[in-house]
Amino acid sequence: MGGGVEPVVVTWVFDAADPLGLAAVLARYVVLTRGADGCRNVDLVASTTHPARSLVIEKWASTDAQRVHLDSAVAVDMARACDGLLTGPPDVDLWEPVSAQDVE
Repeated sequence: MGGGVEPVVVTWVFDAADPLGLAAVLARYVVLTRGADGCRNVDLVASTTHPARSLVIEKWASTDAQRVHLDSAVAVDMARACDGLLTGPPDVDLWEPVSAQDVE
């Protein structure tokens, strides 16, 4: 992931101590993130097998755009608002899209 110009997908898995409180925080975060520069898409989904688990999936135009957003007030405010709502830290992962052309 060098250069910062390739698309990137970020996933956040949250396990809630307060599912309703967390849902409100994450819903606000998703709405605000959709307007961020370089954000291609962001979705919030809830697990049907783990009732207190939420997943945020973000797709960014570049790693640079994602990094700028991660340091933004929107992301910092979300992290602060999660205080006391989670059973532990979220599981965050970065993904690079793979196209059929990349597979030989």
